[in-house]
This record gives sequence, C-alpha cells and structure tokens, in this order.
Amino acid sequence: MAKFVADVGGTNIRLAVLKDGSLSHIKKYLCSDYKTIDVVIGAYLAEFPDLKFTAGCLGVACPVNGDVIAMTNNKWQFSISQLQSELGLQWLGVINDFTAVAHAVTVLSIQQKEQVGQGQANALDNIAVFGPGTGLGVKHLTHISEGWLALDGEGGHVDFAPVDDVDIAIWQFLTDKFGHASAEEVLSGRGLVHIYQAIAKYKNLSAVLDDPADITERALDGSCVLSVATLNQFCKILGSFAGNLALNLGTRGGVYIGGGIAPRFTNFIKQSEFRARFEAKGRFRDYVAGIPTFIITEPDHGLIGAMAYLNQNCKG
Repeated sequence: MAKFVADVGGTNIRLAVLKDGSLSHIKKYLCSDYKTIDVVIGAYLAEFPDLKFTAGCLGVACPVNGDVIAMTNNKWQFSISQLQSELGLQWLGVINDFTAVAHAVTVLSIQQKEQVGQGQANALDNIAVFGPGTGLGVKHLTHISEGWLALDGEGGHVDFAPVDDVDIAIWQFLTDKFGHASAEEVLSGRGLVHIYQAIAKYKNLSAVLDDPADITERALDGSCVLSVATLNQFCKILGSFAGNLALNLGTRGGVYIGGGIAPRFTNFIKQSEFRARFEAKGRFRDYVAGIPTFIITEPDHGLIGAMAYLNQNCKG
C-alpha cells in the first residue's frame, strides 16, 4: 500500500510518493497543461503500476472551507469527495498550502532550517509560522492529544506597526496610497517595492526599480544604496513582526519563516537587525529572548508538510 502528497500552486503542481515514511519520485507539472486536477494526479499515479495508492494529501494555494475547492490563481475547481472517489482512495486530505508549511516545521531536521540568533525550542510548545511571498501567510500551531493543530487566521492583514522613523515614513507612504497600512504591504514581494519607494521619497532619492527580485539582487551585491537600505528595513520589520507573533501565543516552540522570499538571503537576515528587533519588546525583552527563530531552507517543505499532516490524520 502506498500514499501520495501534492503541493498545488497557481502555476505548478508537485507530487511525490510516500512510502515507508519517506518521499520519493518528486515530479513537477504545469497546471495549465491539464484541464482538471484529477487528470494530472491520475497520470502521475499511473506511473507506478506496481503500487496500490490508498490515501493522499493535497496542500492547495487557496482557502479550504468545505468540499468544493476553487483554486485562486488557476482555473481548477474540484470536489474533495468526488476526487477521492475518482482516484479510488480510502482517504484524501486537502489543506491550505500554508497549513502544510506549518505542519512541516514539526518534522524538519536541523539541516532543513537555519536558526537566526539565540533561543532554544521547547518540545510540544506553541509554534508560529509565517511566510512573506506573493502575500503574507501566518499560522500558529498548538499541540493537542491527536498531534499538532494549525490555527487558522488572517494574520498577514493586521496593521503594520512602525517602530522607528523609517517605519513611520513607510506607514505614511502606505496610508497615503491605500488608506491603510497592513503587514502584507511591507512583508511580501510587492512590500519590498513599497519599502523601496517609501524610503526613496523619505530621503529624496530617485526610485528607478519596480521589481522585487531586482531590488534584492542590487541589495545583495551592494550595487544600489537604496536597495541595501530597503532590504535592511525589510529585515527589521520582519523581526518586529516575528516578535509580535511570538508574544501572541507564547510560541516557545519557535518562530519559523517560510515563503519564497526569506530563504533567498538567509545570510543577509542573520547579519541584519532582524533578531535585535525581534527581541525589542520593552519589558518583555527577556520573554522573547529565549524563543528561537528559524528560516526554513528545505525547498520541499510543502510536500513534507502534507506528509506530516497525512501521517497524523490518516489512520487507515
């Protein structure tokens, strides 16, 4: 008997076989090449005629609020119960992709993450996970008798809380532009651009870049002073936000950063003021100082999280 997991995004779907406690045969497909999700999953499973698949788990980049799943950034729509029947499975789990990321942190090895600063994780204590990417995903994990429970919420859309003068200038820039300054508008790909534009306005500099990848590249190679200032401020805000999450639920199990942005410049974050801002919580400095912070460096963490969720919840 075998199981499978999938990481389903707007552009790609990645699948893997789960057998004997490990992932293998990881393969990526373009979603646009397939009219429906059952066709691509069926084609993948058919590559293993000697295996009898009984269960699977999908991490999907969209809300999961019932039986019908409508993908946010592609045209796929499907019924969980119907897909399970069409694939001939005894069990099928479908979870939000960031729920999968959250479950991944419970099983990552030390080689699959990079600690930033001090702190020691307490086993089975609450955990916070967030990820700047296209948007800003946020989850908390708490341990219950059945295992780990991911707590849903929209933490990426809380108010952006400025700490220093540059933060205040960014907050004013966002408020003038959108009428509201949320955390996602600074801690995301477009957030990098917003920080870049806001600092340019604050310092009366010319803002010629409008692509987050370009800003990051210019910051890392030191070729653009404004880009360096942007990435430094991004790391500061990242630290403040991480510290807020740690306080929200007493996450002595650690705070983890996933998403598609932070792993690209792990060393820059480690040398930045990220950890200083994480611990800058006034009278509660000592409280957060012992909480560790990690960057998830494992590229397959979505699949690993789906595997962890499946292993916990599929009892067949």
